[in-house]
Amino acid sequence: MASGSKKPIILGALGLLLVVLGAVLVFMVPVIIKQQVEKNVRIDPSSGFAYEMWRDLPVPFFMSMYVFELMNPEEFRSGMKPRLQERGPYVYRERKQKTNITFTENGTVSFLEERTFHFDPEKSVGSEDDYVVVPNLLVMVSSMMAKNSFALRIGLNIAFNIFKQDAFMNRTVKEVLWGYNDPFLNFVNNLMPGLLPFKDKFGLFADFNNSNTGVFLVNTGVEDISKVQMIDTWNGLKEVNFWNSEQANMVNGTAGQMWPPFRTPSEPLEFYSPDACRSMKLVYEKKESFRGIPTFRYTAPNYLFANGSDYPPNEGFCPCTASGVMNVSSCRFNAPLFLSFPHFYNADPLFAEAVDGLHPSEKLHSLFLDLHPLTGIPMNCSIKMQLSLYVMGIDGIKQTGAIKPVLLPILWFEESGYIDGPVYTTYYNTLIVLPVILDYLQYILIALGLCLILVAAVLPFAKQKLENNLQDAGEISQEDQLSEDAKLLEDPDFNPPLT
Repeated sequence: MASGSKKPIILGALGLLLVVLGAVLVFMVPVIIKQQVEKNVRIDPSSGFAYEMWRDLPVPFFMSMYVFELMNPEEFRSGMKPRLQERGPYVYRERKQKTNITFTENGTVSFLEERTFHFDPEKSVGSEDDYVVVPNLLVMVSSMMAKNSFALRIGLNIAFNIFKQDAFMNRTVKEVLWGYNDPFLNFVNNLMPGLLPFKDKFGLFADFNNSNTGVFLVNTGVEDISKVQMIDTWNGLKEVNFWNSEQANMVNGTAGQMWPPFRTPSEPLEFYSPDACRSMKLVYEKKESFRGIPTFRYTAPNYLFANGSDYPPNEGFCPCTASGVMNVSSCRFNAPLFLSFPHFYNADPLFAEAVDGLHPSEKLHSLFLDLHPLTGIPMNCSIKMQLSLYVMGIDGIKQTGAIKPVLLPILWFEESGYIDGPVYTTYYNTLIVLPVILDYLQYILIALGLCLILVAAVLPFAKQKLENNLQDAGEISQEDQLSEDAKLLEDPDFNPPLT
């Protein structure tokens, strides 16, 4: 067989091979991607960088504190509306590291998550040494606890005078957040044992720094990837006892850092928050992207802090006030503390109207979490919450004066973090670039294979046509030569050479 006749066969065979290979990739790419995702997101020391990221979060994570300073304490004491001024943010670099990691034979792993905070002056607006006027929680809370006991009110009045305690205090931001020494605290602990968990030092976040969030037992996903990160127990409990219904007390979802992969918009993100003492849900809002990585954006549903009348499933978290705030006193030592979004965003307007200086804004005060749906790993998040104290004048306690009942914002905080640095590069190349390359490669192979098959099919006809054209051209040339010779013979002046 001539070598020229082999070319179409070789090209056709090569083209068919490429088409078959591309077709195989069409079916194999989803399988490859699925296997790659499952390998990387399960909690397994051999799973690579995802395990390292889960164990010791190496990406930037910050806690930004905004303190509400009371600008008119004496007017407020006399019964006027409180006027607040937001100070901050005071930004802290937050580190979360899992310790006491113990794998069990039933496909679960237990751990403690240690957290530490370090002040970041460059990102902050102000110094930890800034002085702010804020409510004295020791006075306010103990006064509220004593409002139904005449004897207790008398005792507190005497103690307030002896220890020179007022309903308001002027302290540094560092003292307000992380604690200050106060002998009155020991007196309160002796007078009302168990009222406060603090000894010698009191601060809103005094028990946060160098602490942990309890013992989580979660599914590793090694046996069933759809259950990875899902909580089995928290501190040995499948439900807590802070609330008034079984549904409200259930420990559901994950620990709030990762979720099972292959998410769909219809699936909410559920997690248990030890600080809020309850499980919460975020719901899908829209498609987003983070530095080239496709994400789903999740936000808090309107019913998250709704009361039982507006959203019956929340009845278990009551007693409730108007919608938009959550009474967390049952898990905060019966102190009249409430959780909401900053500036009472998305709450009943009466809360913000009762205080001067609040400006609720969706842009500034709503929370979001951008999740890569394929892997269940957050790319970017901003979680915002406000802590408020219910205050009022208590008869017989002059420090509280004629304060009208009001939910007074104390501070709000934002926990934020995003994938960055080597973690982002590894994540992007492994779980984004590689699948895209494979996805394009399958179609490139099919297209190239079809082109080769087409060339192989057309090549014999093109060759035959070329040969026909050359043959036709040769015949025409011969006829032209004969015609030219005849013309010369007919020419009377033509003298043929003699041989």
